[in-house]
Amino acid sequence: MQGRRFLGAIFLLFSLMVPAAHADEPYMLFDINDGKILLQNDAFSRWYPASLTKLMTTYVTFKALQKGEVTLLSPVRITKNASRQPPSKIGLKPGTVLTLDAALKLMLVKSANDIAMAVGENVGGSEEAFVERMNAEARRLGMTGTHFTNPNGLFDPENYTTAHDLAILVSALRREFPQYENYFRIEAVGLGKKVIPNINVLIGRFDGADGMKTGFICAGGFNFIGTATRNGKTLGAIVLGAFSLADRAEKAAALLHRGFGMDENSAMPTITSLQPYGPGQDQATDMSDAVCSKEARKERASELGENGKPVLKSAFIHKMDHDPQVIMVSLGGATGPGGLPPEPVFADVPIPTPRPDYVPPRKTTARTQSAAVQ
Repeated sequence: MQGRRFLGAIFLLFSLMVPAAHADEPYMLFDINDGKILLQNDAFSRWYPASLTKLMTTYVTFKALQKGEVTLLSPVRITKNASRQPPSKIGLKPGTVLTLDAALKLMLVKSANDIAMAVGENVGGSEEAFVERMNAEARRLGMTGTHFTNPNGLFDPENYTTAHDLAILVSALRREFPQYENYFRIEAVGLGKKVIPNINVLIGRFDGADGMKTGFICAGGFNFIGTATRNGKTLGAIVLGAFSLADRAEKAAALLHRGFGMDENSAMPTITSLQPYGPGQDQATDMSDAVCSKEARKERASELGENGKPVLKSAFIHKMDHDPQVIMVSLGGATGPGGLPPEPVFADVPIPTPRPDYVPPRKTTARTQSAAVQ
């Protein structure tokens, strides 16, 4: 028992001193209020963001709300393209309509790829037009190491960002749209009889946690952005390329905990003053072999609890002391501007094709008919 306690103490000390287990994993801890960077590593390394991309989808949508292009009651219609997006997804059928408010809640809590695509298509008019908005906002905000190719973050070699740029985006979301902060701290959403808990396990389990987003693809590993507020101080922690669901949450919690115990000083760089440095700015790191090999999957499976969920060992993450507060959403109920018109419906009848050796007959005329009967 004493040996276990000693090892636990060593683990705790290590998590406080070295939040990222591997030196090449990008991370950043920063003060959202003044932009001070408390801790950072490889902040300008190009990385595949996975579903962290949905934060830019959300930002562009908030801008559209600000301009009056749409309202929270505007319709979001599920297109065939949206319905075909791979999981994580809600699985609504093409033609289904829900409000933008409901779509944002489902997208941010479930990290639903189909809903994110539908939001982009309906707000932007098309996926392509929305992606143009995403990249335009990234340039305007100064996210010089970022490029987007879709609204949901599914793998594309040209869909990349950096820890530094994500810090810019997180700060912009919190600073420009405080009225929408509650979208990021929802504990669970209910749709019909289904209750969907927030994938961000810090919500309700880390003191002061109030957002933001998770992401995973094999190429990018397990990514995490967590925000928390204590005594008027709001910090953001970005962890990229973690090994597992538990790993990314524990590293983010360790960063945030350490940050709340640090004193800021004028010598600390800010998000805007930090200059690009280090390798990896021209090619994104591919984590596929390290994260999605057969051995890696087997190792993660061995670390799951009896309920099949990750076992969190961090001293800073406690069990939720209450049943998750469920925010109900429903389909329909949409009014106001925005939304795509219904897609045209075509009969799903295959067009017949002739056999390769088929020779069409000659047209029948009176002359050929008489010749045929002789």
